[in-house]
Amino acid sequence: MHELSLAESAVDLIAQAARRDGFVRVHVVHLELGALACVQPEALRQAFDAVSAGGVAAGARLEFVTIPGEGECTRCAVVSPIVEEPALCPVCRNAPVRVLSGTSMRIVDLEVE
Repeated sequence: MHELSLAESAVDLIAQAARRDGFVRVHVVHLELGALACVQPEALRQAFDAVSAGGVAAGARLEFVTIPGEGECTRCAVVSPIVEEPALCPVCRNAPVRVLSGTSMRIVDLEVE
């Protein structure tokens, strides 16, 4: 379950930000989650709750914004939406399509006190 390692990384980043910026509690974590990232939001919530217990992010709510997948054909350079990998170009049917976005997870913002 890679959601656990993602949650651990997020909690570490939040703890570093708390030390740097001096906040003591996180209420909401706003995350961008790529549609192609293979992350189960509910599994990530559960892992985050487990690894954040006792820390500055304990009890924080995760809010997700989904970033759609987008790719560029390596033959005709058409940029198009993709929903799964590997993807075919919708124009020339070439594969593979080079993924441009939709595979990452990023902390966008924190609501803190």
